[in-house]
Amino acid sequence: MAHVSIIGTGNMGQAIAGLVTKGGNTVEVFGSSDNDKRVTGDIVVLAVPYPAVSDVLAQRGEQLAGKIVVDITNPLNFETFDALVVPADGSATAGIAAALPSSRVVKAFNTNFAGTLVAGTVDGQPTTVLVAGDDPDAKALLTGVVGAAGLRAVDAGSLARARELEAIGFLQITLAAAEKVSWTGGFAVAP
Repeated sequence: MAHVSIIGTGNMGQAIAGLVTKGGNTVEVFGSSDNDKRVTGDIVVLAVPYPAVSDVLAQRGEQLAGKIVVDITNPLNFETFDALVVPADGSATAGIAAALPSSRVVKAFNTNFAGTLVAGTVDGQPTTVLVAGDDPDAKALLTGVVGAAGLRAVDAGSLARARELEAIGFLQITLAAAEKVSWTGGFAVAP
């Protein structure tokens, strides 16, 4: 059984917390007023908007050493919604990994909307959670948590693939914002 700490109480944080408990794992959720509480999970999910990540790392960086840190962010320009704000050859996740050299950082959940995580399906298929990272054990533990909740976890490759996952997340958000796809829709990978 895994113990998961989720930093963030928004829709995604709540949806991921539900998945964790549905799969028989334990969860603790931290809001903005919980800065004095220590993170104890083996897996820590950064369920905050990308602009808030630097503050979280500044406040909790030491607590994240040795832990699996899951970046769910999509680093888009929140003023214009027309571009990613990280270098073309980088990703938000790569920046987080560089800031947390003693943590095992993975990318996951950024290509999912909260509604598809809660529903557990997309058009009759289990919701697919794409996971990228360089540590096989970290990815295995996270995919086990996802699978225990009845969703499909797919290993998307190394941490370098986070850039592509962020591009997919960006595309999905812009399509939903333009009302071309539903906020309850998403991508599913059929076996």
